[in-house]
Amino acid sequence: MPLKSLKARENDLSSPSKQQEFLNNGIFSDGELPRFKDKIAETNQLPLKPKKLEILQLNLGYMCNQVCSHCHVDAGPDRKEIMTVDTMQQCLEVIKTTGAHTLDLTGGAPEMNPNFRWFVKEASKAGIKDFIVRSNLTIILANKKYHDLPEFFKKYNVHVISSLPFYKKEKTDKQRGSGVFDKSIKALQMLNKVGYAQEGTGLKLDLVYNPSGAFLPTNQQAMERDFKSALKKDFDIDFNSLFAITNLPISRFLEFLIASENYEDYMYALVEAYNPAAVENVMCTNTISISWDGWLYDCDFNQMLDLKVNSKVKHISDYNEDLLNNREILISQHCYGCTAGAGSSCQGTVA
Repeated sequence: MPLKSLKARENDLSSPSKQQEFLNNGIFSDGELPRFKDKIAETNQLPLKPKKLEILQLNLGYMCNQVCSHCHVDAGPDRKEIMTVDTMQQCLEVIKTTGAHTLDLTGGAPEMNPNFRWFVKEASKAGIKDFIVRSNLTIILANKKYHDLPEFFKKYNVHVISSLPFYKKEKTDKQRGSGVFDKSIKALQMLNKVGYAQEGTGLKLDLVYNPSGAFLPTNQQAMERDFKSALKKDFDIDFNSLFAITNLPISRFLEFLIASENYEDYMYALVEAYNPAAVENVMCTNTISISWDGWLYDCDFNQMLDLKVNSKVKHISDYNEDLLNNREILISQHCYGCTAGAGSSCQGTVA
């Protein structure tokens, strides 16, 4: 379990260009496996184009109170990149005029941005239909100043999407660190107590599952039933939906794959599970991802590889939705992760 981010350890994979170089070489450069662009060309899905914009996803910063082994953001306490008020103001102007119906705040731990609460208050006035905050749960217990987050979320009708690798302690702590499971359970109980996932409140609480190793998630519906049964029985916890998300071969999960000598096998598994139907609804077709410093990306994963949108408009300060809707989406080998099996997105399976 790494105690520091790749960046703090000065690991080569902290460089987006080094990650891109790795993904474009080896088994993909010698023809052993087809490149993603060639794979989707077989089914006449190249170039990949956006559909109607539905989601604005804002990364409020890479700072986090956890250092998870699978983190594609390479987040951690040592990451100081944080969205400023000026960039937040530019985002707010876009939120007021966008055709998107969902605002999705992520990180790191978005709650650690010092202006997080101000931004939520201001953004809530824009009338977005679904206002999401992605919480790692343990942040609620990390410091007294976060203890009232459940009440704050309730006040602004925030849709909470929370990470919980498994409903058992051992697997969760292995992936996210010692003590994470117990804190996560307590945080979920606190959210339930203020009305989340309780009938008639309208307060949505969803969970996210990421596999703990070099394998793909199993059936999302079956896993949801198992999670609901176990968490209710053992801890009297309720939640609405479970999202099963495939780990993409970038950042710290890429480091894990290489170190454990699972990279080639994992890429084979992704390519063999490729599903053309999943391509139709991958999140880059209905999402714009905005980084902590205001740059625009097709998705959160492209953001971490520094693959900015293929458009004249590349920054929130120049935002133009019409131009962005006419772009071609940038793709690479990591995209196999979103199109394997039932597909994967920040909202779970897509096919």
